[in-house]
Amino acid sequence: MAIDFSNRSSSIEIMDDLTCNGEIVHRTLRELDIINQWLGGNSVTIDALKICWKEIPKDQVISIADLGCGSGEMMRIISRLARNENRKVKLTGFDANPHIIEYARKHSMEFHDISFETANVFSAEFQNQKFDFVLATLFTHHCNESELIELISSLKNQAHKAIIINDLHRHVLAYYSIALLTRLFSRSAMVRSDGPLSVLRAFKKYELKRVMNRTSVTSYVLKWKWAFRWQLVIRVPYG
Repeated sequence: MAIDFSNRSSSIEIMDDLTCNGEIVHRTLRELDIINQWLGGNSVTIDALKICWKEIPKDQVISIADLGCGSGEMMRIISRLARNENRKVKLTGFDANPHIIEYARKHSMEFHDISFETANVFSAEFQNQKFDFVLATLFTHHCNESELIELISSLKNQAHKAIIINDLHRHVLAYYSIALLTRLFSRSAMVRSDGPLSVLRAFKKYELKRVMNRTSVTSYVLKWKWAFRWQLVIRVPYG
């Protein structure tokens, strides 16, 4: 059956099951960290953050939230980067799955500037929190268009400096590439299923622009990055 790349898929990923836990989740998180490292996906977030925090004095503590933090690898990378640049950071990873948060805590115990919270980012409890930067790496494709509009509309009032979104580009080459890579190298049924599906749930450029047009944010930078990633940076103050 032909695959429709013109419209976003509404199929649910295995990862969206918040009761999912145990070795199936642990193997998936380990493999996702490796995939992001191999394909350079983490750099899409890190490069934007490094540009945005240049203007902040190094003796100022920078608070950063990471939405859908997974294993906590992004937080650990930022912690090491901050240490190398003699910066002070307060890093908080958020995920709605308590089992993923437990895994992230276990693998970040030596990082005293990192904490984790189980939270729904659409809850009032989360939306009342403020940060200098809010990061979302491979998270927004889990939202439908209305949810993403709601999320960005909330985040623009939560972030003091910038919102940085790094997510997939729905493209035929991205789909078949990740399908082949996961079939050849992955031992995780979740990765083999969710990897290609994530691409089908991802946004095209015109869809992201339509989302932004429906928020009150009028100034942002949207760039295509290798490998089939969108880098969306919303700076404060908003235009």
